[in-house]
Amino acid sequence: MRNLRNILYEKWEPPAQFHGRSLTASAWDLANDSVLCTFGPTETDALIELVRIKTNSNSHEHTIVTSWDAPCPNPELSCDDVLSLHYFGDTLTACLVLAGGDIVVVREEPLAGEDRIEIVGSVDAGITAAKWSPDEELLAITTKADMVVFMSRSFEGVTDVAMTAEDLKASNHVSVGWGKKETQFKGKGAKALRDPTMPEKTDEGVLSPNDDSRVLISWRGDGSYLAISTIEEDARRLIRVYSREGILDSVSEPVDGLEGALSWRPAGNLIAGIQRLEDRIDVVFFERNGLRHGQFSLRLTSEQLHLEGQHIRLFWNSDSTVLAVLLSDCIQLWTMGNYHWYLKQEIKTSALLPTGSIAWHPEKSLRFITAASDHINIIEHIFTTTRASLAPPHDYGVVGVIDGQSINITPFRTANIPPPMALHELKVKSNAIDVAFNADASVIAVLHQKGIAIFEWKSLAASSSPPVLSGQVTFKKDGSSEGIHHQISFAKKNEVLVLQRGASGASIKRYGFSDDRGRMEEIPSQTASISSISALSSFFYDGLAHPFVQGKAGDLHSLTFGEHTLSHCNFPQYLPWAEIVQYGENHFAFGMAGNGHLYANSRLLVKNCTSFLVTPAHLVFTTTTHLLKFVHITDVNELEVPPDDPEKDERCRSIERGARLVTAIPTSLSLILQMPRGNLETIFPRAMVVAGIRQLIEERNYRKAFTHCRTQRVDMNILYDHAPEQFLANVALFIDQVKKITYIDLFLSSLREEDVTQTMYKETRVSRGFETGTPAVNGTNEALPAPSIVGKSSKVNRICDAVLEVLKARTATNLQNIITANVCKSPPALDDGLLVVAQLMKDDSAMADKAVEHICFLADVNKLYDNALGLYDLDLALLVAQQSQKDPREYLPFMQNLQEMTELRRRFSIDDHLGRHSKALSHLHSLDAFTELQTYTQKHSLYQSALSLYRYNPMQHATITSLYAQHLEAKSSFKEAALAYESLHNHPKATSCYLSSGPSSWRETLFCALSQTPPLSEPALTDLATSLYDALIESKDYFAAGTIQLDYLSSMHNACRAFCKGYFFADALHLIALKNVPSLLEEVIDPGLGEALASSTELLAECKAQLLAQVPRIRELRAKALADPLAFYEGERGGDGELPDDVSVAASSRLSTNRSLFTRYTGKGSQGQSLGTAGTGVSRATSKNRRREERKRARGKKGSVYEEEYLVASVGRLIDRVESVRGEVGRLVVGLVRRGMWERARAIESSLAEVVGMCQACVPEVFGTTELPVTPLDAGEDGYRPVGGDAVLQESIDAAGKRKEPPVIAAFEKLSLLGT
Repeated sequence: MRNLRNILYEKWEPPAQFHGRSLTASAWDLANDSVLCTFGPTETDALIELVRIKTNSNSHEHTIVTSWDAPCPNPELSCDDVLSLHYFGDTLTACLVLAGGDIVVVREEPLAGEDRIEIVGSVDAGITAAKWSPDEELLAITTKADMVVFMSRSFEGVTDVAMTAEDLKASNHVSVGWGKKETQFKGKGAKALRDPTMPEKTDEGVLSPNDDSRVLISWRGDGSYLAISTIEEDARRLIRVYSREGILDSVSEPVDGLEGALSWRPAGNLIAGIQRLEDRIDVVFFERNGLRHGQFSLRLTSEQLHLEGQHIRLFWNSDSTVLAVLLSDCIQLWTMGNYHWYLKQEIKTSALLPTGSIAWHPEKSLRFITAASDHINIIEHIFTTTRASLAPPHDYGVVGVIDGQSINITPFRTANIPPPMALHELKVKSNAIDVAFNADASVIAVLHQKGIAIFEWKSLAASSSPPVLSGQVTFKKDGSSEGIHHQISFAKKNEVLVLQRGASGASIKRYGFSDDRGRMEEIPSQTASISSISALSSFFYDGLAHPFVQGKAGDLHSLTFGEHTLSHCNFPQYLPWAEIVQYGENHFAFGMAGNGHLYANSRLLVKNCTSFLVTPAHLVFTTTTHLLKFVHITDVNELEVPPDDPEKDERCRSIERGARLVTAIPTSLSLILQMPRGNLETIFPRAMVVAGIRQLIEERNYRKAFTHCRTQRVDMNILYDHAPEQFLANVALFIDQVKKITYIDLFLSSLREEDVTQTMYKETRVSRGFETGTPAVNGTNEALPAPSIVGKSSKVNRICDAVLEVLKARTATNLQNIITANVCKSPPALDDGLLVVAQLMKDDSAMADKAVEHICFLADVNKLYDNALGLYDLDLALLVAQQSQKDPREYLPFMQNLQEMTELRRRFSIDDHLGRHSKALSHLHSLDAFTELQTYTQKHSLYQSALSLYRYNPMQHATITSLYAQHLEAKSSFKEAALAYESLHNHPKATSCYLSSGPSSWRETLFCALSQTPPLSEPALTDLATSLYDALIESKDYFAAGTIQLDYLSSMHNACRAFCKGYFFADALHLIALKNVPSLLEEVIDPGLGEALASSTELLAECKAQLLAQVPRIRELRAKALADPLAFYEGERGGDGELPDDVSVAASSRLSTNRSLFTRYTGKGSQGQSLGTAGTGVSRATSKNRRREERKRARGKKGSVYEEEYLVASVGRLIDRVESVRGEVGRLVVGLVRRGMWERARAIESSLAEVVGMCQACVPEVFGTTELPVTPLDAGEDGYRPVGGDAVLQESIDAAGKRKEPPVIAAFEKLSLLGT
């Protein structure tokens, strides 16, 4: 689908100093980016001049490198002839091979001892052809003695091979007699049985009468083989294939009329030649083995076909995409796609040199030079796709393909026809050069060799009539006066601009339709002339074409009258492919260089682009990494190129290797790609599809948006999520546009709570919002969900409610949608849907049957049956049951029983059957069946509901409360049972329950005991108080125990002893003073102080010993972990051991192939396979292993990997314990001082101060940030996640690597009376 467009056409004519001398050879000089050519020798002058021609921006400079006399050593030749001119850029050396036999080397920078001009070899017999290999390491020469000579770069002979008649035996093309009479079946129908794969006529290799008898050499692109075309015994043209070692590989099969043209395709698969037949001339192809492999016919006029002395030559370009066919008066450029050969360009020329007439540039694949005796042309083309506007509504996807005198036109939006076929084929008078479309593709302009043809296309529909010729312009026959026409483009609506190049440079001519004369005429240009024009093109805006030109320096100029220039869009260099796009009120340009650099104005976007196009919303381009990328059109400096991540980013997509863009059709959200072999693929990229759906939603075109969602499998939630408020305000419009009931059902059933605009279809375009700074999506804030709406209710329910609101008046037409909207709610509103069916049963039984069938299809019929029963509508339940698989023998008797009951009893039975016990209880309450209600309450534990029903009936409420209290007591909820009994004034039961609830309720227990009627006896009260005292002592609530001894058991001695056990010495001393019993000071207080002092001293000593043991051990373990992590975690080696080479200490990157330290415990290798005995995918780490490992972790056995974690936790618990006893020790110190025990007070206070100091000192070391050498294993989406015992170890390592929260230790203040 690509055409060849000329971007360079420069002509150099020798100056006056070369007058009378003929140019004889030319070659590319890659080192200096110039052309080398030779003048001479001639019959009158044996001088050879080597000249370098360098092209500047507006002129050509020539330099004479050297010159020398070259008399012909061969007397058979009147003068010598340059057969091969080659320049070595690495050594700045030119090599000339002359027909007389000399091989001359010209060194521009000779080394010491080297001559500037040297004859490095000579062939006495004379040379007929010579060719350097593509790698410049081997020179192949054919001599007049039918020898092939191979020479190295240093011009040493490699091998000599003789070309003899015996070579014909090299390829035995086997014939089994097909096509001969004696091998054919003679019976009836013999002709029908003939093998269709065999030709009716077998060629014998008859020589063409037009053969020029020249020898030609052509190398394969990789330099492994070369082909030589010669005439064998003056009877047959033969192609021999040799390896670079000089070994004959094959010879060609006989072909009648085969001529001397020869060119091996650099890709290596075809050898091209020319076959002249009576009525045509074919380009024929051979394989390396010499067998034919297809052909195509040249499109020649009868004059060209029978032209005398026409010797056709063939030349492949460097990347095998273009075949140049040199005729006597022109050069034809052919390309191939889908096995069809296209004639893309025809360049008129004068007589060129017989050898070296065309030289393709080795690096710039579409640049070549043509050499004639009096001039050199430098010509370059580009592959470009001629497409119409990509802006809706004119984005018909129209593409024009040039094929000689035919232009194939296909609008891909209406007719997706693969090449080489097309919807319409336009014919022009001569071979086409360029083609262009106006803004709406209604006019097509074709530039051809003889003029311009204008075609009018009234309708682009697939069934419409083809474009018709509406105007034409014929150029003057003397083309040299005007120049050569190369490019064509549109201006405004129907005006045409043509770029022509002549001796004075490039110029633009404008043509338009004259209403007065009724024909196309040239319009005098009113624009200022722009120097050094390289390209002419147009961009479309507001339905008009706006032409612009690009200079050789990349500068852009507009040709539209009255429009500002495009200087702000200039490129940093000349870019052959350029597009201008309108964004807001500004323009900016995209351009691509030949090396794949893609620019936006002067900003470089990517360096690996292969093709691009611009739609109103996106810049779309392909890359050398076979990715298709989309860039949202925005300000130049804000263009964001997506990363190479086709799995996560919708703006990036993988495509077939070598695929290129043909056109885009934003209206149908499609993109056309052409594969390297020529076939087309139409794709619907997710970026275009989603962007198009967003645009349609903003335009409120819900029908088209829904259609795209359905056909392209886009989640329907985007229809709401992109613009929630807009959708809710236009639900009626949505239903009217979608119309089809099944489509509305599809939308409703696709709804879910997820906001797809934040997940799978997250907006990748960042647009500038309004002045408030609110970020806008696609340029509008309507797409943002309103926080006030989103936070109130379920999204699905909001949509369903809005749909139901619209459809409540359309029951006759949208009944099915009403049912669906109810069922699709979250949770499903089955009752509402069944109520609709119930109403229909009264109004229209036929519709009711359809409705119940639909609702049973959408929901579980068993649930529907239960819901129908729950509505107490037996007819509805029966209708639903008939749609189910239930056995009528099961549900009919049940229905009959219900029918016979009263209304309330029926409702009770239904609710009881459905398990709705609370509602059933309410029906019993309505029936006033209190006895049955009590039984039902006890059966289903409905005490709370029953209490609510009888809250205003004291007697029944008390009865239910009593039942509830018994229930709570049976469930061991003693405290709540005691409260219930107490509220019923059942103090004996309340006392029992309070006592059973625990010693913390001792006050409530004694209150109920004292409130009993008759009062509790004194022994019983004493026993109760004693049991409570014992329980409180056991739970260490010493203050409460002392209170009971004092108040209920009248024992001051035991009360004071209890206070002393709880370190409440101040309360004990106050009690002794209050009761005036000083004898207890020595009997109780002093011994109590002694016991407390001993207990505290022992506790602090244990804490100190634990700190002295555990803190150094933690320090030691951490030192081992740093010194030898492997030994620390595995215990396999000591600290001096060396790590194995295949285990890394730290976890490596995701690309590492080595095992990390942690994989030794997880059993996972770098390839995701087990390293242990469990080599299968099933993990051996079970839950049992995990429990075992958790027990090991909890024990923290010495020497295990869990020891450090256990010790750190132990130190933390110790500090908490010390903090908890500081209050008790403080009260002990005060009590000792009050009893005059100063030394003891100082001793215990010093012990506590020492332990607190040790705790404060160890906190930074023990609980500081621990940097372990082993990083936790990061399990990604597909990564390994440890299980079982391995998971316990992983959790331990993760916990060790995290920063611990250090315990808070308050500052310790000593009692000042005790001194220091």
